[in-house]
Amino acid sequence: MVRLYAILAIGQLILAVVALISCLSAENDEIRALPRFAWVLIILFFPLVGSIAWFVAGRPVPATPAAGNRPGGGVGGRDRQRPLAPDDDPEFLRSLDSERSKQDRELLERWERDLRRREDELRRGDSSDPPREEDKPEA
Repeated sequence: MVRLYAILAIGQLILAVVALISCLSAENDEIRALPRFAWVLIILFFPLVGSIAWFVAGRPVPATPAAGNRPGGGVGGRDRQRPLAPDDDPEFLRSLDSERSKQDRELLERWERDLRRREDELRRGDSSDPPREEDKPEA
């Protein structure tokens, strides 16, 4: 019987610690029913009942698939949206594509100017320059 009480006490302590961590890590506007300070006091003074109450009535509602593609979008009737990671933000990815295409166009234009300049130099052909080793025909 003592072992059962010890196991239950450890379970209650673990539940209280997990509830306290969950309460303290939740954002202020996501905590339901009571302010964070009240939830912390309830969990500390009534570990078993307070922990269960936190998980049932106080903790944030997880996002559902019907709430939209963005995390936190539309949960609980709020208009607030959480920031997205850059890899998940289509606007950011579009801006990267436009920047990359602009840089590619500039690079291509630079290469074309350089190629035209070299072709013009070859057409003019300075005969006063002695032929280089690469330009000499092999015998």
